[in-house]
Amino acid sequence: MRRVITYGTFDLLHYGHINLLKRAKEYGDYLIVALSTDEFNWCEKKKKCYFSYEKRKQLLEAIRYVDLVIPEDSWDQKVLDIAKYHIDTFVMGDDWKGSFDFISEQTDAKVVYVTRTPEISTTQIKKDLGVD
Repeated sequence: MRRVITYGTFDLLHYGHINLLKRAKEYGDYLIVALSTDEFNWCEKKKKCYFSYEKRKQLLEAIRYVDLVIPEDSWDQKVLDIAKYHIDTFVMGDDWKGSFDFISEQTDAKVVYVTRTPEISTTQIKKDLGVD
């Protein structure tokens, strides 16, 4: 079984997120989503989420492409997660291109950056709605 992992906040879930998850799942049989916790978002990313971690987790678990949702508590856990879950492919949106190349140097996982859906983002939705 080929295992894939991706990371994100997935707040205000939209079709761009679904496209990312669908593309990630195409790289394997089992997709793990490491979902940023509320604390990690606030303390490290300086983001306030509209939906709580538990609500965002519930939404992700309802998507057919997602097999498992785990918490993301720190930037540094990626290499540990890859070993723990026997990951073959690490997938992120191409807005992160180059940021995680070190993973292929430190693990056996292949790093793939998939094309984002250009016309949609949570940041843009919040801007359009006048929400921080």
